[in-house]
Amino acid sequence: MAESAIFVWEGIDKQGKKTKGEIASSNPAIAKAQLRSQGINATKVRKKSKGFSLGGGGSIKPADIALFTRQMATMMKAGIPLVQAFEIVAEGLDKPKLGELIRAVRNDVASGNSFAVALRKHPKYFDDLFCNLVDAGEQSGSLEIMLERIATYKEKTESLKAKVKKAMTYPIAVLCVAMVVSGILLIKVVPQFQDVFAGFGAELPAFTLMVIGLSEFMQEYWLAIIVGIVVAVVSFSAARRRSKALRDAIDRIALKMPVAGNIIVKSSVAKYARTLATTFAAGVPLVDALNSVAGSTGNSVYTAAVYKVRDDVSTGQQLNFSMRNTGVFPNMIIQMVAIGEESGALDDMLAKSADYYEEQVDNAVDSLTALMEPVIMSVLGVLIGGLIIAMYLPIFQLGAVVGG
Repeated sequence: MAESAIFVWEGIDKQGKKTKGEIASSNPAIAKAQLRSQGINATKVRKKSKGFSLGGGGSIKPADIALFTRQMATMMKAGIPLVQAFEIVAEGLDKPKLGELIRAVRNDVASGNSFAVALRKHPKYFDDLFCNLVDAGEQSGSLEIMLERIATYKEKTESLKAKVKKAMTYPIAVLCVAMVVSGILLIKVVPQFQDVFAGFGAELPAFTLMVIGLSEFMQEYWLAIIVGIVVAVVSFSAARRRSKALRDAIDRIALKMPVAGNIIVKSSVAKYARTLATTFAAGVPLVDALNSVAGSTGNSVYTAAVYKVRDDVSTGQQLNFSMRNTGVFPNMIIQMVAIGEESGALDDMLAKSADYYEEQVDNAVDSLTALMEPVIMSVLGVLIGGLIIAMYLPIFQLGAVVGG
């Protein structure tokens, strides 16, 4: 089937009034036929231009996919047919790209493909785990229940990512602002004081001389410093993208970081428990479920551990023993898994474990934010206050000499 696109049309409706709008179709001729079936005589049909937009014209984010899944689950629980549910959801969206994606999936389903097959044509937005769960829901005749589970899983996963991101980016962002302000002071403000000090005819304090020397260095090489920082960041990002060894090393180091490492550990365990609970509850065999779970932990150390657990479980070993042997899972989740295996309620125990560790991440992020605020203020005080003191020190000394 040809790829769907959005067409802008103008025409005359049944009452003879001019009207216009947008329609998803594979080509203008089919778009005109679709409009005719709705009682509209199309006079002009053209493909909608994508135009220019900062941020990719409303790029599709994982949170958008979570929202789409939740809306589809709600529509299906209300008894709305699948194809019609796609159209209703697409019409209520603000992001054109997401609307195009949903209409493309709808057209595939309307042409006879299953929901899972239609989703697999868009791997950028729907991963194997998502597609496999939808497939399981279709096969078992409980698609609306499965969509609700997927929506809950996606929402909690995105919420967890946002919390970890907040913990990591907040102090970095503030320190970057501090560095920019310090740079502006050194390049623009300190030279003004330097001109004033030149008329003093007295020896300047060592601290002031040091700041003036730093200012002269910044004035001379500020462009080279900025270019160097940009090149270093881009080179590091490219190396990290290409080198699995570097990514693994960074992930190992991240787990050992003070405070932040604890958040990453709990986040990875929460993702593991949430994903495994969702897949296992959907009726996916444990070994297959572990295979899907491995890539969702967000850390290569835990990815490798899950693959080892999968291999051990496939040989007949209990899940809790396999997890204990990896040495990376906390005792609490191992005990919960053991209880779940004994009682036959593994998915329920995994879901409870996920709730627990998600709450732990939330608390840890709040604690880290509260801890970082005074530290950041102290750093800002030392950087900015130090520069100001260095500039006013000669004036204070001069005042003391005059006053004496």
